[in-house]
Amino acid sequence: MDTNLQEQLLLLPTYFQGHLVLTLAALGLGIAISIPIGIWAAQSSYAKQPLLTIVGIIQTIPSIAILALVVALLGGQIGLAPAIIALTLYSMLPIVRNTVTGLESVAADVVEAARGIGMSPMQILISVKLPLAMPVIIAGIRTAAVWTVGLATLSTLVGATSFGNYIFTGLQTRNLVAVTVGSIAAALMAIGLDLFIGGIQWLVENAAVKKTTKQYARIRLSVITAAAVAALVTAITLWPAPQADYVVGGKGFTEQYILAGLIAAELEAEGFTVDQRLGMGSEVIYEATANNTVDVYVEYTGTVWANIMANNDNPGSAKVLSEMTRYVKQTDQLVNMGTLGFKNLYAFAMARQRAEEFGVSSIEDLIPIANRLRAAGDLEFFGRPEWATVRDSYEIDFAEKLTFDTALMYNALRDGQVDLASAYSTDGRIAAFDLILLEDPRHAMLPYDGFLLASEDAAKDSQFVAVVGKLVNKITDNAMQQANKIVDVDGGTISDAVAYLQEIIHSY
Repeated sequence: MDTNLQEQLLLLPTYFQGHLVLTLAALGLGIAISIPIGIWAAQSSYAKQPLLTIVGIIQTIPSIAILALVVALLGGQIGLAPAIIALTLYSMLPIVRNTVTGLESVAADVVEAARGIGMSPMQILISVKLPLAMPVIIAGIRTAAVWTVGLATLSTLVGATSFGNYIFTGLQTRNLVAVTVGSIAAALMAIGLDLFIGGIQWLVENAAVKKTTKQYARIRLSVITAAAVAALVTAITLWPAPQADYVVGGKGFTEQYILAGLIAAELEAEGFTVDQRLGMGSEVIYEATANNTVDVYVEYTGTVWANIMANNDNPGSAKVLSEMTRYVKQTDQLVNMGTLGFKNLYAFAMARQRAEEFGVSSIEDLIPIANRLRAAGDLEFFGRPEWATVRDSYEIDFAEKLTFDTALMYNALRDGQVDLASAYSTDGRIAAFDLILLEDPRHAMLPYDGFLLASEDAAKDSQFVAVVGKLVNKITDNAMQQANKIVDVDGGTISDAVAYLQEIIHSY
């Protein structure tokens, strides 16, 4: 078996467990909330339109935005809680609408007959309307189930384990095997859940007229068997796993995956268990560490200086580092465990041929031509205070500013789809794609020293401090660039890059 595939399959039980927990919890809550809301809307002409409008508006908000809002409302908490809340909100629309539709589709003469024999409104609802509407309601649950399985992959962005770990990591590291395994696993879960709920729907629809037929008996047996197997698998899956000794976080690009893997490997080598929470945004992972949900991750001085401290000046690398270290300690009780030794600077990159064509070697050279150029940035760059500083310092703006996933941004630059991009100075694709980094004579770009940012609790743990301390000042710019190149250019795995860095670190 291919080593890469084998490595991905070893992760399958953990990711399956996380995805199943998210899906079942969100779907269960969605059903518990949505059916009563649907009943209320169907029973009250005054409440119907406002309720359906509110549920519909929730559905129009982008799922990533819902996740971010929930994390913010929970005070920066990451993991299962924000993911389940967001998924529950997204599961509601089809269940509410189908509940309303099912109840309103019950024939008026049937309701009138029930009244005629003296049934109360509540008895009519429970004994007549809901049983007749149940097939339509279950159809809505079916739709919600498939949606929930698909959207659960986005939970990776807020630190919840799911099949999205495969997909986001695979996209960033150009690992199509990981993307394929994650996509197939999510699809199979959605199909299996849809078939199971579909079997229940068929039984409900045919209970009155086919309960004695062999077909009905076979399907009923199949559904009962599937339910029993699902209950057993769920019980095993939901059985509390031993809590990891440490949680290592990571943002959503190759370098962060490598460094998180490196920290985890060093801790595991000392006998500790480690849980990795990868693919998170800068604000989310910072807040999670401040809340002691994450124990440690690699941060960059410029990110804290601009994004967290809201500074727009550049006093130099040493001052940024010292003031940032003091700020995170005093404000959020976070601890700078030490710089790793490399700087991953933001820098505008251009294809060498394109730069020579325009006669460009620095950002100043862009001033007369910027309004004719197409620029690409990662998911954060054009929203960062740093971009505003560059724009104002050089008095430039571009004809188009396009936002890309980093895995695609460099390809767009290499292929001439954009003229320049906000590259990372330690990215292995800079040399491989023959790109040049433009000089920044006005020092608008901040210093980005990579450093270990730890939670208050983790920083008090002497064993933890001893292990991660071995990484301080051990990774040079060239070493980090080569590690990134192993994954992004050479087609290696994160494990290959981690092994490369471990060899360097242990050689000191």
